[in-house]
Amino acid sequence: MSLERPATGRRGSVDLYWIPLGAGAHVVRVSGKLFEAASALVARRPRRDLYHSALVIAAPGGHFVIEQAPVPDGNGQRRGVVAEGPVGMRWLGRFRVFRYEIRRWQDGRIPDINQAIGSPIGVSDDASVAGRILENLSSIPTPVWGRDELGTGEMWNSNSVVSWVLTRSGVRTDAISPPPHGRAPGWDAGRVVAARGLSDDGRELRSAP
Repeated sequence: MSLERPATGRRGSVDLYWIPLGAGAHVVRVSGKLFEAASALVARRPRRDLYHSALVIAAPGGHFVIEQAPVPDGNGQRRGVVAEGPVGMRWLGRFRVFRYEIRRWQDGRIPDINQAIGSPIGVSDDASVAGRILENLSSIPTPVWGRDELGTGEMWNSNSVVSWVLTRSGVRTDAISPPPHGRAPGWDAGRVVAARGLSDDGRELRSAP
């Protein structure tokens, strides 16, 4: 992915991308379809398309990609990794193949971004919002991927990371949703966890410009 520079006069921007789950990865795509089929059967609802979310940030300090992804190697600093967490079971996190990483990757790329649907979604054009997102990401919780360790009623995953950092940075995420007929498991988990650190009356939440 080649990141474009913001238009003249724009000091910052936050764009969200909805990428079909498993785009470019057959195993993930198939397992996602099986998961959704089981979820739809239990909930007695039609099946939906599943999406993975990621952010592209333009700020005075540069351009950044924010995404949760598997750990491919031990060179996380090259990808701007700010945190890692376990996948499936906490004890499995001792093995690299069972860890995820959270990237704040300057001039980075998002694999398969060309397959994103209805994207990018402009979340904010405020440089201060972009700056808060970059700053807050380093304090994100890292519960076990695919489980509900934080008691939100929903698993923690890549969508949780995006909704957490947006909510924590003052962006109202209640109106953000995946493309029609789509679903983003984990989105509400991130919002719930982030809101626990905000005032009960919501005074710390600010609508994005």
